[in-house]
Amino acid sequence: MTKKRNVMIISWIAVFLWMLLIFYLSAQVADDSNDLSIGFTQIILNIVEKIAPNFEFDIGTFNHIIRKNAHFFVYLVLGFLVLNALNRSGFKNIGLALLICVVYAVSDEIHQAFVPGRGPGVRDVFIDSVGSAVGIGIYLLFGKLKSLKGSS
Repeated sequence: MTKKRNVMIISWIAVFLWMLLIFYLSAQVADDSNDLSIGFTQIILNIVEKIAPNFEFDIGTFNHIIRKNAHFFVYLVLGFLVLNALNRSGFKNIGLALLICVVYAVSDEIHQAFVPGRGPGVRDVFIDSVGSAVGIGIYLLFGKLKSLKGSS
């Protein structure tokens, strides 16, 4: 096998593993998912308290923001990985990359309909889709910077 083919296969494995991570996180029952995000929120609050000890937070509101940002971030990474894998396969197709991510986001929300205490959300699909688009944009930006660096 050639190095180029190996890189392509590894790129698709990265996409698959990231999708598995998203599926795993979505399969958590509501209480477990909330406990995970509250733990993460608490870590951030501890850091903020050290920097600005008098700053007051509503942990519930902040936890909600963290949860929605998690949607954005995991799909940002997915968008980046999908466009990379498509590019490595010879299909640098931005529309197809976004379509794959949006379809996965929709399937993820449908999956959550079957998880106790969770449910599908159109807003989450929108957040996921925007995250994917930003990830795709970052991939394109890195490509542009790399080509500018190579031409100088």
